[in-house]
Amino acid sequence: MILSVDSINKAWTDLYYYLHYKHEESLTHQNIRCMQTIEKNKRVTIQLLSEVMGISHNTASEHIKRLMQKGYVQKERNLEDKRIVQVKLTTPGKEALKRNTELDEQKLQVILERLSVEDQAQVLKAFELLSKEARHVFSS
Repeated sequence: MILSVDSINKAWTDLYYYLHYKHEESLTHQNIRCMQTIEKNKRVTIQLLSEVMGISHNTASEHIKRLMQKGYVQKERNLEDKRIVQVKLTTPGKEALKRNTELDEQKLQVILERLSVEDQAQVLKAFELLSKEARHVFSS
């Protein structure tokens, strides 16, 4: 094996440290994980959140309640089955999630402009490969 987990983690944490957005909101790590779960899954319920995050139904419900108070999440009844209540990100929720999980587009653009077209393609290919494999191995 050419790469070590440590070397990938160091590179990743360096990237995030230098290229993250300035955080404007007060969100816990669990808040962000809830929002990511909502973003990455279809038809998210409190039950699904509790299963994916490994927390109790009551804890997941409390997280959603707090995120609703901040205006980041809303509940909606499922159109096909009115008994099912789903949670969805609001526009401000999507924006807050972006600022707390993605790399700052302006900072990233500065870096990409310094790289050759070939190096840019290599970076993209590496991230796409890791993303594809992560979805394949760990999606439910």
